[in-house]
Amino acid sequence: MPPSERIQPLSGYTVIELGSTVAGPFCGRLLADFGATVIKVEVAEGDALRSMGSHKDGISLYALSIFRNKELISVDLRTEEGQALLRGLIDKADFVVENFRPGTLERWGLSYETLSATNPGLIVVRISGYGQDGPYSQRPGYGVIGEAISGLRSITGDPDRPPARVATSLSDYLTGLYGAFGALLALEARHRTGRGQVVDTALAECAFSFMEPHVMAYDQLGVVAQRAGSRLPGSSPNNLYQSADGCHVHVAALADPIFRRLCVAMGQPDLADDLRYATNLMRSRHSDEVDSAVQAWIGAHDYDEIHRRLGEHDIPHAKIYNIDDVFADPHFAARDSIQRRPHDRLGMVALPNVTPRLSDTPGEVRGLGRDTGADTAAVLARMLGLAPDALAALQRSGVIYDAGMAR
Repeated sequence: MPPSERIQPLSGYTVIELGSTVAGPFCGRLLADFGATVIKVEVAEGDALRSMGSHKDGISLYALSIFRNKELISVDLRTEEGQALLRGLIDKADFVVENFRPGTLERWGLSYETLSATNPGLIVVRISGYGQDGPYSQRPGYGVIGEAISGLRSITGDPDRPPARVATSLSDYLTGLYGAFGALLALEARHRTGRGQVVDTALAECAFSFMEPHVMAYDQLGVVAQRAGSRLPGSSPNNLYQSADGCHVHVAALADPIFRRLCVAMGQPDLADDLRYATNLMRSRHSDEVDSAVQAWIGAHDYDEIHRRLGEHDIPHAKIYNIDDVFADPHFAARDSIQRRPHDRLGMVALPNVTPRLSDTPGEVRGLGRDTGADTAAVLARMLGLAPDALAALQRSGVIYDAGMAR
């Protein structure tokens, strides 16, 4: 079925996205990818995300992807007129996604109680650093700050160096994903009750959720998790090794049958019979010795030979890819993991495809992110019935900004 004829899972639902930087816009992007009408509200100078990442010819490449599939409007929410416009839009929406500091919507007279009084089915996804209540709720927070306070940063990196970070907005993406998940859970509840609710999503808590195995270990055994570099504690062999030609290869042979196959691949089948290495539990107690044996073998061969031997014995492994390796990889190409969409100034632009994949009602990338305020007049006319002269007056007073009207 052609994409234009598909009914997507969220077709017919409207989302007002008030989020900025990464977590809120990523949450909105996930909903937009699966058919929701997502109306993103920005200030006239544009979302702060537009200043992040790489730029070409003055265009934010990051924004082309994370603002994709959305209608972009600019309304000054610091003004009473702007707040009234927002209220009108929310009255016609199913979801609101916001990541202001807790209390901001309330100060604007847009509390959930107020909004739900006229739109009882409304679902509001609230993303913040620490949650809507608690002693830290008023602190400013970004994803990386949430990682720090959650304990996640303490276990990231090499043990002999300061805590490291992943060179992307990891916790923001994680929190946006939890927010979208919560939104759909609330939607399912609405199907049963007819009422919406608030989804309270905190950067610190979402990062903390990844600390799951270490919570019980501390509570029951007093074990404080530490940085372990590329090794995963309690899982052996599950580490990074270097081939003779300098490639970094991660091998995950923690399951006992896989470890036995690895020993055969290395030409050392008797190693699996050693009581010290017979089970993952025992191997984890002797992980230095296990890693030394695997490194000795991998370090004696070039990557192509390692890849061939490990593949023959069905051993989970992968070379550490750079982004150029991903672009060149035939599997990513066969699965269309990288989409290309046209841009009026840049030509064809590559961006990640929609995830996850649904067999009957898949999401799709319908269009790249547009300029700030590109759809302001069109959306306000359609949603609120504003006439051209009213829109022009709002533009002149600075309450709204439409890129087309400004020309």
